[in-house]
Amino acid sequence: MKVVTGVVGNDIHVVANRLIDISLEERGFEVFNLGVNTYLEEFMDAVIETDADVLLISSLNGEAEGWCRDLKILKSQYDFKDVVFMIGGNLGVGEMDPELIVPKFQNYGFDLVFHQVDLNEGLDQLEAALEARK
Repeated sequence: MKVVTGVVGNDIHVVANRLIDISLEERGFEVFNLGVNTYLEEFMDAVIETDADVLLISSLNGEAEGWCRDLKILKSQYDFKDVVFMIGGNLGVGEMDPELIVPKFQNYGFDLVFHQVDLNEGLDQLEAALEARK
């Protein structure tokens, strides 16, 4: 399985990005890591260019909402029905209620949303979602 990953917007948390990359590779994924400071349009182009199965966006600075709210619009321009769209990290500034923030990002077009969840727990759920699609 191919995964495009990176850190969205003005977020520069490169260490977390590298840990996600390593964890994905250890689980057998072919990883295309776009690094930090990546715009949503760049992620979409990379999914198309690599024929990826998964787009995994991370954000730690809490500003993902502003960078990701146009995902549904961008997705509508292409046929991404077989791609899993996932986002994780710290998805809001300050104390955010996961029961509010998760549906917000699902409404933006993400299939899997993980706010302040352990990386391995999120990747376990990604693998379960991919297995369920078979």
